[in-house]
Amino acid sequence: MRIRCIAVDDEELALDLLEDNILKVPFLELRGRFRDAFEAMEFLKNEQVDLMFLDIQMPDLTGIQMIRSLKELPHVILTTAFEKYAVEGFDLHVVDYLVKPFSFERFLKAVNRVRDLVELSGKAMQSENRDNQDSAQEILFVKADYKYVRITMSEIEYIESLKDYVKIYCGERPVITQMSMKAVEERLPAAQFIRVHRSFIINRAHIKYIQRNVVKVGNREIPIGDLYRDQFFDSVNLQ
Repeated sequence: MRIRCIAVDDEELALDLLEDNILKVPFLELRGRFRDAFEAMEFLKNEQVDLMFLDIQMPDLTGIQMIRSLKELPHVILTTAFEKYAVEGFDLHVVDYLVKPFSFERFLKAVNRVRDLVELSGKAMQSENRDNQDSAQEILFVKADYKYVRITMSEIEYIESLKDYVKIYCGERPVITQMSMKAVEERLPAAQFIRVHRSFIINRAHIKYIQRNVVKVGNREIPIGDLYRDQFFDSVNLQ
């Protein structure tokens, strides 16, 4: 993981010290250094940055004013020679506050906090993406009667092949759509649905009983084909 950062300070020496510290940390990547807050703001409009080291006392526009003027902010670590600004900085939800001159150990503690936040944010995003994918997989749209019908996967009991059509049994009235058995099988989650016959796919959640070469799903007894028997029994741990 690389954390892209910029340094903003009106003093050249302070920028040099920040750059030296940044280069010592393997997960930090310096994308720019600026002696003027307005230049940094222009850079942020066009570049993706994860972290900004920001001095408070700068001419024309202070670090605090810069934070308040930006709609979207990266993580911010404030740097200043005056500790009295710490409370105001934390009110603006900055990650940390470094009082000059600060040690490399203190610098490292601050950037480790940022790394923890970036990692947590990444995990949360991955979790949200998985949830969205799971939600998308729970719904199936099929064309029937000149319109697209929304079907909830969990409500499907079984699917029957009718040559160039399939009949999807869910609820009181089955839905008939022009689709091959192979095509519909590819759109169903394999953990939930299994093919038990050349003409039938069933939802495991709706199995009522299994007797010899027959499986009862919903109100129907469905034959288990010889080609699918072993795979089906394996899937329900009956081998």
